[in-house]
Amino acid sequence: MERSAVSKKAAAPITRSSGKQHIREEWIGRIYTALCIIVLIATIIAIVYFVASRGFATFMQNGVSIGELLTGLKWAPEGEPAFFGALPFIVGSFSTSLLAALIAAPLSCCAAIFMTQIMPGAGKKYMQPVIELLAGIPSVVYGFFGLSIIVPFMRSIFPGQGFGLAAGAIVLSIMILPTITTIAADALSSLPNGLKEGSFALGATRWQTISRIVLPTVLPALLTGVVLGMARAFGEALAVQMVIGNAPHMPHSLFESASTLTSVITLSMGNTIAGSAHNNALWSLALILLAMTFIFVFIVRFLERRKPK
Repeated sequence: MERSAVSKKAAAPITRSSGKQHIREEWIGRIYTALCIIVLIATIIAIVYFVASRGFATFMQNGVSIGELLTGLKWAPEGEPAFFGALPFIVGSFSTSLLAALIAAPLSCCAAIFMTQIMPGAGKKYMQPVIELLAGIPSVVYGFFGLSIIVPFMRSIFPGQGFGLAAGAIVLSIMILPTITTIAADALSSLPNGLKEGSFALGATRWQTISRIVLPTVLPALLTGVVLGMARAFGEALAVQMVIGNAPHMPHSLFESASTLTSVITLSMGNTIAGSAHNNALWSLALILLAMTFIFVFIVRFLERRKPK
């Protein structure tokens, strides 16, 4: 009895000290998490404010109308008179992104189906490392690949010099392939086994199960991957800049040189004076890119709400 009483008295201070330590660690974790969240929110607000304040200077200080920037066909900020038509760049960005998504989406979905539904063992062993390797290749390598392989190939088959929307879309489709494939594979892997087993029990074949049960179920996730891939392609600069031709006019075919919002910004930003009309116009193009990023995020959030629970 005496020994048990002594052990209880000795254990009481240890328990109180360990409880205080846990409380201290919990408060440290809360404070650290709160600081990280505050820094993250402050960074996002600062970026949005900085880009917006510089982007709106084109309309408030330089007298350029929003309609002229969004619908104008001529880009000559240093000319007399100056023209600030950014429609060719907007069309170039959307065209390359949409074409890249149209090329990459079927390939990515087929690869994800192969990796998860047809041959999951071999697919994850051999194909998944290749997809992950594509995700880690720098943009400049993709650009050199397009410049050395795709552009000469396009030149030898189609009219023109090989530079243009088609070359840019092919390069971008290879770049966004890992993004769409990974999201599609994760969505297909998360399906419950009972869904497919019930389809097989009703007499459906494997292809009938994939086409009529599996794909309709994960369709919102597949669309999410495609939208994220488009957002990745829309913001790409270096690889597209190397193969698209960088011509500041409206393209009339897929094999004609064009330009994108990102390429014109990267080519011209270092050659302008801060506060000039040309510099402010480039910041306006950056503001358009930022607005499109938010739109892609809203689309992704909308598609995520449609996922089956």
